[in-house]
Amino acid sequence: MDILSNLLMPLVNLELLFLIGAGTFAGIYVGAIPGLSVTMAVSILISFTFSWEVYPALALMIGIYMGGVYGGSRTAILLNIPGAPSAIATALDGFPLAQQGRAGEAIGIVTVVSFIGGFIGIFALGAFAPLLSDFAIGFQPRDFMLLAVMGILLVGSLSGDSLVKGVFAGAFGIAIGAVGMDPLTIQDRFVFGIDELRGGISFVAVMIGLFGVSEALIQMHSINSPAVRQRVAGIIPSWAKVRKHLPLGLQTSTIGTIVGALPGTGGDIAALMAYDHAKRVTRNPETPFGKGAVEGLVAPETANNAAVGGAFIPMMTLGIPGDAVTAIMIGALFIHGLNPGPMLMIEQPDMFWFIVGSLALANCFMLLFGLTGIRLFVKIVELPRTVLLPVIMVLSIVGAYAINNSLTDVYWMLGFGVLGYFMRLYGYPLAPIILGVILSRLLDDNWRRAIISEREDFGAMMMGIFTSPLSLCLFLAVVMILVTNTPWWVRWRARKATGQTVAERQDHD
Repeated sequence: MDILSNLLMPLVNLELLFLIGAGTFAGIYVGAIPGLSVTMAVSILISFTFSWEVYPALALMIGIYMGGVYGGSRTAILLNIPGAPSAIATALDGFPLAQQGRAGEAIGIVTVVSFIGGFIGIFALGAFAPLLSDFAIGFQPRDFMLLAVMGILLVGSLSGDSLVKGVFAGAFGIAIGAVGMDPLTIQDRFVFGIDELRGGISFVAVMIGLFGVSEALIQMHSINSPAVRQRVAGIIPSWAKVRKHLPLGLQTSTIGTIVGALPGTGGDIAALMAYDHAKRVTRNPETPFGKGAVEGLVAPETANNAAVGGAFIPMMTLGIPGDAVTAIMIGALFIHGLNPGPMLMIEQPDMFWFIVGSLALANCFMLLFGLTGIRLFVKIVELPRTVLLPVIMVLSIVGAYAINNSLTDVYWMLGFGVLGYFMRLYGYPLAPIILGVILSRLLDDNWRRAIISEREDFGAMMMGIFTSPLSLCLFLAVVMILVTNTPWWVRWRARKATGQTVAERQDHD
């Protein structure tokens, strides 16, 4: 009964119910605005809520967190500007759907599958938290390094028709992520004597420039073209469509939960890994990936929302943040006199079940608010380009400036926007650059931790990979991904598929 009462506390307490609902609503629209991240919103909330009771403070933060992760998909679909890093993969197929006049359909399916993914992550939190936390804590630095390498190899799924161009773009992103002072040695890297580069290049400025500004510049080529009229009928997807994509959603939700439970990863890596998984297992999509495939929406959105529940697993069981937002929530718990970790689970299990109940309620509010207001929201896409393009530029400038209140970030954003424009003209994909920036620090830090832990003995580190079952599994996965990204493998698969088709026709005859 105690577990049930704590689970239902957010539902039966009107104050908590209101705060979770208000937080989710605000989170959706904060997440939809480029530059206004969920992490920023939750960190600002701490200063307003430190004098509150712990339950209302957590209720508001959880609502914003859950809504914000979903909200990033709105501008990714409508404007090709991901509102959050976890929505980068969503833009790859969501924006083409909007260009086809199917923005309402895209937002509707994203909302429903986000709800499903969110509940799978929450269920895993409630049912398997201790088991998954033991799995997550077993990761050594070399395992995180291999996970980063797996992520980098995803360029094969994000590169379009040219793997070479994708690899170049991913390597360029890694170089961008390495700019600034080395956190371990405090040495300058790629700074070239310019003081402004010592703090590094803001990832959000790069993302907004490459996606937002470059999109505005590309659309200037057809500025006088009529706006695409959006079909907003059938926003709520049919049960047949949901059932069709449910197996893929369950697979990618599992990926999102596990990746979210790994300390320091989060929904952005989970979404990209899920997108890659969808491309590999989807045999005959109705629309090719990158041109409006519904599977390209289902995979990242189920994964990044499932990662929310996953991120709470190490936070609640080990006191280790799963991502940036749960790191801030750990600080909030400390402010309120609580100590996240194993003892919190033992001494105050009511707090754990309150968080599970609040996440479940926030997920329901996300579905409710996500399916309302779509008709008004899609009007953005129907604006004339002479109005829409200045709106995109203003949003991009405000988003870049809001990161650090710095004009330097605005200049970087504009510079990467021009770079992204020329890259798109010459057929270079932009998503691998963002992926490289995201994974640069994870790869760099854990490579050095792994080699230092073996006293700089590379052979011993490699031997550790082959003697650890977890490391060996990750290493074999890296090799498999590398092999399947080669032109030889693609040609072999094409010949095999052609042979099967011929055999089927002969059998039919």
